[in-house]
Amino acid sequence: MMSAPLAVFKLTFARFLLSGGLNTVLTYGVYLLLLMAFSYTASFSMAYAAGILFAYVMNRFFVFKRHQGLKSIIWLPFVYILQYVLSIIVLWSWVEKWQFSVHLAPLAAIAVTLPVTYFFSKLLF
Repeated sequence: MMSAPLAVFKLTFARFLLSGGLNTVLTYGVYLLLLMAFSYTASFSMAYAAGILFAYVMNRFFVFKRHQGLKSIIWLPFVYILQYVLSIIVLWSWVEKWQFSVHLAPLAAIAVTLPVTYFFSKLLF
């Protein structure tokens, strides 16, 4: 039989992955559309900004179903700034250093930043 804290962790992590997956699909679609008119960094930045609001709402009401009051509102932008900086480093390395496709660069960034984002989001919610 699974202990209650472990069951809650698994359920929370499953909801985190589901909402993150939905956010990934939406922001990746926005990125690909913007890529037709802008550079990969500008496209990523705009798509990323659009995904922040979606992520906040999903984390607050679906994934963790609570927040730490003012603490989460104040500190959440720092989580996204950290994720953004790490993502830009991965994007730049993927495209400029390793010469891989700009179309797949955001997916590589997500793979690298997912654990960091989950850890800090869990602390804030």
